[in-house]
Amino acid sequence: MSNRTRSVILAAGVGSRLRPYTDAVPKPLVEVNGTPMLHNALHQLSELGICEATIVVGYRKEAIEQSCGQRFAGVEIEYVHNPIFDRTGSAYSLWLARNTMLAGDTVFLEGDVFFEREVLERTLRTVSATKKNVAAVAVFTEAMSGSAVELAADHCVSTFVMNQTPAQAQARGLFKTINLTHFGAAALHDRLVPALHRAAKSGHLTAYVEQILALLVENREVQLSAADCSDTRWFEIDSEVDLRLAEEIFALPPTRAFASGAEDAPGKQEHGDDRLPA
Repeated sequence: MSNRTRSVILAAGVGSRLRPYTDAVPKPLVEVNGTPMLHNALHQLSELGICEATIVVGYRKEAIEQSCGQRFAGVEIEYVHNPIFDRTGSAYSLWLARNTMLAGDTVFLEGDVFFEREVLERTLRTVSATKKNVAAVAVFTEAMSGSAVELAADHCVSTFVMNQTPAQAQARGLFKTINLTHFGAAALHDRLVPALHRAAKSGHLTAYVEQILALLVENREVQLSAADCSDTRWFEIDSEVDLRLAEEIFALPPTRAFASGAEDAPGKQEHGDDRLPA
C-alpha cells in the first residue's frame, strides 16, 4: 500500500437549487469570480502535494471531463461515473470511489465548496500519528445551515446533528462541517468503506456521507478529530444567494475579509481577475 495521499471529489449532483446556472454547466463548474469551484479545489490539492484525484461525476459529466481532462494543475485525474446521480445521495457516490479509498490515506471533499488553501493546509497539519481522521469545521454563523457537529474537550467530534438552523446550532455551540475531511487508511479500510457498502447494498441510496459518519462516530468505530477553520475563508455554494455572497467574500483582500459586511459567512479569500486563492 502506498503512503501517498489521494483525494476524492464528489461532483455528480444536479445542483437544482443553483439554477439557472446549472442548466448550462454542472454545479462544480459554476464560477466564483471567474474560477470554477472544481478548478479551485484541484489547484489547492496540487499546491499541497496531493497529485491524484478521483472525481465522481454524473450530471453533465462530459463537461467536467472536458474542463479538467486527465491532468489538471499537476493533478492526475480518474473519473468514476454515478449513473443514477439523480436519485442517490453523497454516500452512494463516495462508495463508487471505494477503490481509491482502499488504496490508502484519502482527502474527501465535495465539489461545491470554494475554499482557500489554509483550510486544506490546516486540516492536513492536524493529521498526526494519533489523529488520522480529521474534519475541517468552523463556528456556525448566520450564513450557514445544514449539518453540524458537537466537539468534545479533546476537539474530537462527539455528535453529528443534521438540518440545523443558525439559531439551533448557535444555542448548542455547534460547528459547521466544511465537507473536507482527511481519512487514514485503517479507518477507510476497516470502517468507512464497509459502512458505505452496507448502506448501498441495503438500499439506502439517498443517504448522505454525514449520516454514515454520524453512525460511525456514535458507535465509536471512528475517532474524528476537528481542524477549526473558523478564521479561514471558504463557502459552500448551494444557491444563487450563496454564490453572490461567495463572490463578495473572495473578492476582498485577506486583511479586509473579516472587517466587511460578510463577516457572518463561513470563509473568505481574495479572488481578483483569474487568480486562485493562495
